Amino acid sequence: METTELVLETRADHVTDVTGQVAQFCRDRGDGLMHVFAPHATAGIALMETGSGSEADLDELLARLLPRDDRYRHAHGSRGHGADHLLPVLVSPSLVLPVLEGRVALGTWQRVVLVDLNAGNPRRTLRLSFCAG
Repeated sequence: METTELVLETRADHVTDVTGQVAQFCRDRGDGLMHVFAPHATAGIALMETGSGSEADLDELLARLLPRDDRYRHAHGSRGHGADHLLPVLVSPSLVLPVLEGRVALGTWQRVVLVDLNAGNPRRTLRLSFCAG
């Protein structure tokens, strides 16, 4: 297994596209599996189309599912921060992707993204691991 860490500055963006970094890590590695892991209690990894309005749609969906208010028992931090800690239940903190001849086998419109609602922590780490087949 080969592994590396990425450090990301997410600013206030809820969706950060990491497809390029994942593809670069897999380049010239042959066939295998790529594991992407977000070691954070308030972030997840997903596949989605970007640049078509889907980011705003995801923001709206997550606002409905995880309202930013005082209903949460996990109540430290900013108002509604308890919602941030429920995000990984809906958006998994890890993802496994097939790699064929050094290329991540994604669908035409699929992008690998970090989803993170926690604006209070704009620095994120991702662990990329490649297992040869």
